[in-house]
Amino acid sequence: MTSGAAEMPDDSGRETPDRLRRRASRLLSHLTMQSDRLVTDSLAKVDARRWHYAVLASLEEYGPGSQATLSRRTGIYRSDMVGVLNELAERDLVERAPDPGDRRRNVITITGAGRRYLKQLDKILDDVHDELLAPLRPAERDQFVQLLTRLTDHHRPRN
Repeated sequence: MTSGAAEMPDDSGRETPDRLRRRASRLLSHLTMQSDRLVTDSLAKVDARRWHYAVLASLEEYGPGSQATLSRRTGIYRSDMVGVLNELAERDLVERAPDPGDRRRNVITITGAGRRYLKQLDKILDDVHDELLAPLRPAERDQFVQLLTRLTDHHRPRN
């Protein structure tokens, strides 16, 4: 390797060519896979999924909403939202109530138990991010998140 960078093994255990190591898209893919695994495994320990977190966080930050509103806020397909809400409602983490302005739809609200559970999930995800970003100093972590946010916002589909 000519760059002096640490070698990153590929799936077969061979050395990875430097030109691959310098590709942001490849590095982001590898980091995404690691991040997804850490998040999924950590949330599973408390019987949670990332969609549970997304819905509870949306309700906490923006207040009650319809299934369609929650779908837009979280990126969860409307057809999948029903199942996510059923799981959360069965655990008394959210409540469904008829919308007074339109009886054909429900308004979803986070419960006190949902708020407490969300705080638990926040702590778990904070720990995951500490593990994922361990090689970076606090200022570098902040900068990394700012840069990722800027890239994500730039590439977000415009309606």
